Amino acid sequence: MSSYHDFPSTSLITDACGWRKDLHAHPELGYQEHRTSGKIAEHLESFGLQVHRNIGGTGIVATLDRGQGPFIGLRADMDALPMQEKSEHSHRSVNEGCMHACGHDGHTTILLATAKHLYDDRDFQGRVHFIFQPAEETGAGARKMIEDGLFARFPMDAVYGLHNWPGLSQGMVAVNPGAMMASQDTFEICIQGSGAHAAMPERGNDPVVIATQLVSALQTIVSRQISPLDSAVLSVTMIEAGTAYNVIPHTATIRGTVRCLDQAVRLFIQDKITTMAQTLPTAFGASGTVEYREGYPVTQNDPQCAEHVREIANTILGEESVSWDCRASMASEDFAYMLQVTPGAYFWLGADGHTDSKPLHHPNYDFNDALIPVGVRLFAGIAKSYQSK
Repeated sequence: MSSYHDFPSTSLITDACGWRKDLHAHPELGYQEHRTSGKIAEHLESFGLQVHRNIGGTGIVATLDRGQGPFIGLRADMDALPMQEKSEHSHRSVNEGCMHACGHDGHTTILLATAKHLYDDRDFQGRVHFIFQPAEETGAGARKMIEDGLFARFPMDAVYGLHNWPGLSQGMVAVNPGAMMASQDTFEICIQGSGAHAAMPERGNDPVVIATQLVSALQTIVSRQISPLDSAVLSVTMIEAGTAYNVIPHTATIRGTVRCLDQAVRLFIQDKITTMAQTLPTAFGASGTVEYREGYPVTQNDPQCAEHVREIANTILGEESVSWDCRASMASEDFAYMLQVTPGAYFWLGADGHTDSKPLHHPNYDFNDALIPVGVRLFAGIAKSYQSK
């Protein structure tokens, strides 16, 4: 039986670093990953895998089916961000206004190299679906793939994903048995007052003043109505009103975001925002409406699958390289949709290995290629562990 401790070959890692730099130089936005998915499919077919294209748009699933055990899924995201890259390295983006600032080029490369590594290992007798997902950043590509029959066409007993994580030491694994990343919702509140000359405010009903009162009131939801032991963030990020310095406008608009690690808290905040938006303006003789949009859900790990990641990482990297029960992030991730359908786990792979390490979504960010062999060993280790189940 294939061993957890098998290292990917030097030639494979060399090739993989080349793949990664090619992907980095040719980034594509969500649902536009045509070159990216084409290159991925070409590689997978050259390995000898069954390849299924155009799932959820530009998504790809490749299958390695050996043995009679459980089927697992390993997932990577493919899309880039609408940002201008400022780095000057040789593989910088050739597409103006688009760059891989979140490391999806690295995630894709890790999964590609894992597929090659497992296919070439003739002792491997497992069953794996390799999932290359579009549009993680804003397009809910995971949900689109599910709606397009991902789990119906490719049933899985468990699904796993990873993300490179600046701020965590290179090669460290962080995972917990519950919420790894927050839900992400947005809201837009429109306050309807009545305009007037700025020198005669008594003749109108100033929606700007009402908006400022409402912004303060909204901040009491988290600070005074939710337990300090429950993590939540409510941020007002936009206030729009008026076009002239001497005119009180008719309307004011407030926009913001809500992040939570618990579904009950998420629903509570939604209800409170709606109530405040509709009732507080009436105290001033105005009216308020709210449009609340639910975004990505909580990325909720299955406890057994998270423990499984911990065990594999302990075996491969050593206990000192595993952060168990790590603190969740208030950022969001659409892998959450897959975890709502199938048990699984999402973990972070520490990326801080060089002095110029940049945070995600930074114009000078570049994926740390030293993570490729580590990620391959972890993904392959997870796949190999299911051989004996």
